[in-house]
Amino acid sequence: MLTKFETKSNRVKGLSFHTKRPWILASLHSGVIQLWDYRMGTLIDRFDEHDGPVRGVHFHMSQPLFVSGGDDYKIKVWNYKLHRCLFTLLGHLDYIRTVQFHHEHPWIVSASDDQTIRIWNWQSRTCISVLTGHNHYVMCASFHPKEDLVVSASLDQTVRVWDIGSLKKKTASPADDILRLSHMNTDLFGGVDAVVKYVLEGHDRGVNWAAFHPTLPLIVSGADDRQVKLWRMNDTKAWEVDTLRGHVNNVSCVMFHAKQDIIVSNSEDKSIRVWDVTKRTGLQTFRREHDRFWILAVHPEMNILAAGHDSGMIVFKLERERPAFAVSGDSLFYAKDRFIRNFDFPTQREAQVIPIRRPGSTSLNQSPRTLSYSPTENAVLICSDVDGGSYELYVIPKDSFGRGDGSLEARKGVGSSAIFVARNRFAVLDKGNNQVLVKNLKNEVVKKSGLPVPTDAIFYAGTGSLLCRSEDRVVIFDLQQRLVLGDLQTPFVKYVVWSNDMESVALLSKHSIIITHKKLVHKCTLHETIRVKSGAWDENGVFIYTTLNHIKYCLPNGDSGIIRTLEVPIYITKVSGNTIFCLDRDGKNKSVIIDATEYIFKLSLLRKRYDHVMNMIRNSQLCGEAMIAYLQQKGFPEVALHFVKDEKTRFNLALESGNIQIAVASAKEIDDKDHWYRLGVEALRQGNAAIVEYAYQRTKNFERLSFLYLVNGNLEKLSKMLKIAEVKNDVMGQFHNALYLGDIQERVKILENAGHLPLAYITASVHGLQDVAERLAAELGDDVPPLPVDKNPSLLIPPTPVMCGGDWPLLRVTKGIFDGGFDGGRGAVDEEEEGAEGDWGEDLDVVDGLWLADWGR
Repeated sequence: MLTKFETKSNRVKGLSFHTKRPWILASLHSGVIQLWDYRMGTLIDRFDEHDGPVRGVHFHMSQPLFVSGGDDYKIKVWNYKLHRCLFTLLGHLDYIRTVQFHHEHPWIVSASDDQTIRIWNWQSRTCISVLTGHNHYVMCASFHPKEDLVVSASLDQTVRVWDIGSLKKKTASPADDILRLSHMNTDLFGGVDAVVKYVLEGHDRGVNWAAFHPTLPLIVSGADDRQVKLWRMNDTKAWEVDTLRGHVNNVSCVMFHAKQDIIVSNSEDKSIRVWDVTKRTGLQTFRREHDRFWILAVHPEMNILAAGHDSGMIVFKLERERPAFAVSGDSLFYAKDRFIRNFDFPTQREAQVIPIRRPGSTSLNQSPRTLSYSPTENAVLICSDVDGGSYELYVIPKDSFGRGDGSLEARKGVGSSAIFVARNRFAVLDKGNNQVLVKNLKNEVVKKSGLPVPTDAIFYAGTGSLLCRSEDRVVIFDLQQRLVLGDLQTPFVKYVVWSNDMESVALLSKHSIIITHKKLVHKCTLHETIRVKSGAWDENGVFIYTTLNHIKYCLPNGDSGIIRTLEVPIYITKVSGNTIFCLDRDGKNKSVIIDATEYIFKLSLLRKRYDHVMNMIRNSQLCGEAMIAYLQQKGFPEVALHFVKDEKTRFNLALESGNIQIAVASAKEIDDKDHWYRLGVEALRQGNAAIVEYAYQRTKNFERLSFLYLVNGNLEKLSKMLKIAEVKNDVMGQFHNALYLGDIQERVKILENAGHLPLAYITASVHGLQDVAERLAAELGDDVPPLPVDKNPSLLIPPTPVMCGGDWPLLRVTKGIFDGGFDGGRGAVDEEEEGAEGDWGEDLDVVDGLWLADWGR
């Protein structure tokens, strides 16, 4: 039993798989219905309107609906897209055990402890038939997948099959349903709507479950007598075929597998059992320590099942679906349907090579687990779990290749792991003695070698070498010299994939990928929340891999991304250009066309192939926030600029890459105070005074403008700033500008107008303006402030700047290979040329006409 997903919750009483999406509904004894994504392992939604345990739940085949039935006697129909209950069906008089949608008609069948089965039309929201006849609780009821039949199981120790053919003939309109309700008793007891076709008697205790076979005229049932019974039916009668014994407590649920000839049952004896339908024998038993099992669900199309128990549910598979395969040059060898097959990649033709298993062996987990191929000897080595681990060696004659009709005698042996290590030598792991046996093609031991670590599997690692796996590490071991060539601590490794040149290896575990050099020198590790399924190297040295729901890539530096999503898992066999060859779970060869542009672009950046990068920018459709974030993270904001249309993002990238001209253009489009301010800061850092001035003008940042003109020595514009401050009645601004200009008379005038007469008097006196000082002294009268004695006053005039006007010596922002290479072909230049293109401030004289009037408001 291969566990895929497990939950911890209150007791699970009902389960239902969605037919298309990786979802499962679990109804709990607590009254909650949970919707899980079993592939991602996440709880999507919960529905909590029932009062008391919910025992039955079922997805609709095509509509976004599910139905539930509980101990509150209510049947509820829900829309999971709207996250709410649409309506409630009332009529049952006791606990409702199971509910199920019909696969074709707008019907629901329900089974209840009130000893009846009801069929409802969920479109008209009415009960269209009541099936009476059981004289104890009805534990389950379900529609036949194709015929007009219903099967039910009851604690009255019987299984009943009902013919509902007459229901189909009647119209399903609401008016007719209401009319039928008025005559329901007559219809029922007259046997018009539904009649009992068979009563199956044979169980000694109450029957808990009965189910139809998906295609054959078979019924399976499970009861409190601890037995599973198989029944067969035809048009006239039904009879017991066999009894399956083994459970030691009540059998709570039993079902046919959707894909294989097996029956799965679970019980209050804390076990799930698997039975062979044809041989009618037990195949496997899975036990839990503390949990009784209550319910089973079988996916209608996929090879997965679910079981509900006292503390949650478990989603599982009975056997592996990954085909055993090996790639050799342009050929793929793989196992499918008791044959080794060959697939030629260039022609995409496949052929049977040899049969490997006799028909009739239907046991679980008996298919090949690994396959190894020697091209020079045309020999195939397969390993399986038969007899606790064994291998089979086939040497294929050249003349029989491709025909697949001959029966070759295999050379067999015991060993949990076996691989070719040379053209005519293979190694077999003897786990008990922690050694490998090297054998020739006659299956004779030619050498024995102890292993350096406790090993539970071996993989190919080049001619004469093995990669040995233990629980928490892998080791490369040279069989000739008996030396350890490499050693690395890892999570438990499931698959090993070598690059074409054998220089790199990918170690795949359940949730991680470790990329190393050939001697296990670590390069990078990727962690995935979803199971890793397969992988292969492309010709560029990029590792392409699949998870349950994605095809992804991993670059040599550990960067990764999604190539595309998957509906169902696939197993990659080879990557060739834009084509991924793979096997699906049915062993069919498929090819998937992918868009490799993104990872080739990133690889070109990584390897500094800037000519490729420029070509791809010109010719490809690369875009998206993820790509922009990647380029920023990797220090290529100037490249990211070429993918961005959003002005705010362009502005940020332009500042980051130092491209002041694009930043100006974006700031004009955005026209936001914060962006102009940031532009001013960056332009000031680069020394581009003209753009600094322009940015300050756009934000009306008068203080910074005045200071800029001061340090530039632009006295003419300082005078204009003084006038602007006067118009705006900004006294402090006026004083600062007068101070910057060294204009004493203006300073005295400002102080006098502001009412600071003592300061105005001192300023005039100190700087020799005697007539003004005398006038102010007369106004002050007795309050004239004293002046310091024996001091020599001097006029405070700002020093003349080294350079007046224009830009300063600009910060050299060297343009990379990408700048100018796309939009006009100017090539690589530096910012000194860029800044000399024009004096921005001259074009927007801050006191001309409207500007002055506008700012003065």
